[in-house]
Amino acid sequence: MKEPGYTQAPRLPDAEREAMILEHLPLLYHIVGRLALELPGRIEREDLLGFGMVGLVEAADSFDPGRGLKFSTFAFPRIRGAILDELRRMDFLPRGRRERVRELERTVRTLEQKLGAPPSPEEIAEHMQCTLEEVDEILSSARSAGIVSLEDGPSEELFGLLADPRSTDPVGSAEFEEMKEVLVRVIAGLPEAERTVVTLYYAEGLLLKEIGELLGVTESRASQIHSRALYRLNRELRSAIGAP
Repeated sequence: MKEPGYTQAPRLPDAEREAMILEHLPLLYHIVGRLALELPGRIEREDLLGFGMVGLVEAADSFDPGRGLKFSTFAFPRIRGAILDELRRMDFLPRGRRERVRELERTVRTLEQKLGAPPSPEEIAEHMQCTLEEVDEILSSARSAGIVSLEDGPSEELFGLLADPRSTDPVGSAEFEEMKEVLVRVIAGLPEAERTVVTLYYAEGLLLKEIGELLGVTESRASQIHSRALYRLNRELRSAIGAP
């Protein structure tokens, strides 16, 4: 049932609508490509494309050219939102893994209060009495859960330590450019494996699968190292710029 005052956008002619959908398939592939890098390997790219296509078609059906928006601007959040809605319904993070994310979050909070700064991955491993590789796996799970939904994933504070320092927002991109000098210094101080992954991923534009092949590890392992590198990178950035 439509809400009072709801006005449906005038439907575009079928030929124009279909042409617009086809013209914006690269946008769909771009969104899926970015999300696929951050999600568990068992989430198939074809499924993400199917979820996103629903959003693209719905965007084409509800687009009103008279509002003055570019279709790509209008469609982007709808495509991404359709994908994330399906992932939330799938509840792709198993209960046991989610509990480990909660445990890691409690550990980070406890150690940060004690140390006055976010703990290193090594300090987390020591406190949780597990290996660094197990911490990597939990960090990767936390990052994936946070991308899909902060409500069901880690806190905003923990997710901030796992977030990509780049941004698709123009303002965010400008800020990223301004931070490059600090980033270069922080990246240089990362452990070798993490520095290699970050450099290949952000500077060379390689996919995690390609990085894994270069390092002689699986794509999943490369993704885990990437999550650890992001955690340490954002931790060091906070320290370098004096952020709380």
